[in-house]
Amino acid sequence: MAQSVMTRLGTAAGVALALIGAAAVGGCGMGSLTSGLGSSILGGGSANAEPTGVSEQDLIAAAKAGGDGAPAFAGGDSQPGCPRFVTWPRDSYLTIYEPGRVGDGLAIMHRGEITKTARECHMNGSQVTVKYGFSGRILLGPRGHSGPISLPINVFVTDSKRERITEDKLRVDASVAVENPIGYFSAVRTVTFNVPEGARPGEFEVYVGFDRNTPNAG
Repeated sequence: MAQSVMTRLGTAAGVALALIGAAAVGGCGMGSLTSGLGSSILGGGSANAEPTGVSEQDLIAAAKAGGDGAPAFAGGDSQPGCPRFVTWPRDSYLTIYEPGRVGDGLAIMHRGEITKTARECHMNGSQVTVKYGFSGRILLGPRGHSGPISLPINVFVTDSKRERITEDKLRVDASVAVENPIGYFSAVRTVTFNVPEGARPGEFEVYVGFDRNTPNAG
């Protein structure tokens, strides 16, 4: 019994130290956090890598596998004219703190990370349909609690002038516990839009990111 308790505490302490270390390095500390847990979404641009096919099962398997890059299309992107699907700068992660303690590494409750993306396109005249998917993980922090966690996500499409033409909102869910402090999530959706005459589908981009207008987010 005593050994079991110590094992759980050791696991939680390991994640807590990783989260604290991340917050201590420049506040955000993305590289420190992910490196401490065995995967970096910055190394090799893995958050923007596009595995073949778009399915929740494949994406969540890629997120669990971690590493410095997701499986890529053999020989390059098989749909070079398709709008890119990438994470919005800075919004590939979201840290939630205890109320009134945003920025305090000792007050981190949990942290979400988008680590893998994929997309495929279908074009019908001037209309483009992008099937996109993404996956990632939620990490339990030193002040976190066991149980299900839900985090808000924004997805939007921009044209060649970087103006938003459509957007979507959804939530991702995962469960974490002291003895299992990393939970995984994945989602697959589609978005359809028209490409004006004279423009090309490849000039458009689809972005995904956590919604930072979340209470106690930092």
